[in-house]
Order: sequence, then C-alpha cells, then structure tokens
Amino acid sequence: MKKTEITDLLYQWEESYKKGLLSFWSLFSLTQRPMYAYEMKEEIIEFSQGSISADDNSIYRALKRFTISGLIEGKMYPSPSGPDRKYFSLTPLGTDLLRQFIKRNILVFQNKKFEKAIQSFLDTNE
Repeated sequence: MKKTEITDLLYQWEESYKKGLLSFWSLFSLTQRPMYAYEMKEEIIEFSQGSISADDNSIYRALKRFTISGLIEGKMYPSPSGPDRKYFSLTPLGTDLLRQFIKRNILVFQNKKFEKAIQSFLDTNE
C-alpha cells in the first residue's frame, strides 16, 4: 500500500472518529459553566488540544438534538454587545448520561495495562 493511500485512510478514519467525539466534547464543555454556542466551539478546541473543531452549523445541530433529548436546556440572557444570547447548560439527565459515558468510554484510557500496551506498540513500531 502506498504512503498516500495510508494517509487517505488515516484521514477518513480520523474524520469519522472526530464526528463521533463531537457530542462528548460539546456536552463536556457545558460542565464548566453555561455557555452560548460560540463559547462552546472555542472550549471544544481548547479541551481537545486542537484535535476537534466544529463549524457553527454542527454545533447548532448538536444543541438542537441535545435540547430535544432533554440533555441540555437553553436560557436567554442579555448580551453586553448586541442581541440577547442563549446560554446552554446540562440538565440532570445530561449530567447523568455524561458521567456514565465517561466511566464506560473515557476512563478506560487510564488503565495502566492499556497505557503500557500502547507505549509498547509505539516503541516497537517506530
């Protein structure tokens, strides 16, 4: 397989992976404080160390989906510059769901055996 084919496959895999993580990063950003969409976008970039970013439409679609599901709620507040802004926060259901997701899917990466296996793989295949 050519290096360009591997690069293309890697890019496709990462794009799929990142789309799946957008829900996690969006909900996790709301653990810090209520935020409006643009703030969430910046928080996602910061928390993910620049590996995940989303356009405005993706953020708004996710917010709508989360609101309909009862995971978040939005409240309008005055803005110091311009029209009122809708700030979103986690509901108790959203908080519970996020906690369960983290326990089942994120904390697995803190497993010492897994960390050693990853490091061993990286060391032997460089």
